[in-house]
Amino acid sequence: MKKLKLTDLLIFIVTAELVGALSALLSGNFSSLYADIIRPPLSPPSWLFPVVWAIFYALMGTSAYLIWQDHKNEIRRSAALRLYFVQLAVNFSWSIVFFRFRLFGAASALAIVLFLLVIIMIFIFYKIRPLAAWLNIPYAIWLLIASYLAIGVYILN
Repeated sequence: MKKLKLTDLLIFIVTAELVGALSALLSGNFSSLYADIIRPPLSPPSWLFPVVWAIFYALMGTSAYLIWQDHKNEIRRSAALRLYFVQLAVNFSWSIVFFRFRLFGAASALAIVLFLLVIIMIFIFYKIRPLAAWLNIPYAIWLLIASYLAIGVYILN
């Protein structure tokens, strides 16, 4: 295992956090929409979303850094990082589709696609660096909840 390079780690974390921040910025006033829509049972309070997403983006960035650091198999590493960036792009678009455009059906489909991408990413990351995979388990669980919420909002609204 290579030595931790703090600057590189921070670049990965900050990049993931910036993706989330830019998505939130482009999504518009998500708090008012969340308050106005009919939500399914067990919907978390709106204040929880920015907290958990900040944590998940930090974990995502850390896991991607761990994969990037592995040089044993350049092809596998490159494919894993491409998948990471694809899921990050889908993640970026979800809030905009849901909150800005209010396309609840499309957002539900995106949530399911994102969940599946992350599950695949976890399996690929595990083959390269198990810790990188484990860091994404809370994210995958949250995406399962987010899919339930998105589908529930689509049905109820």
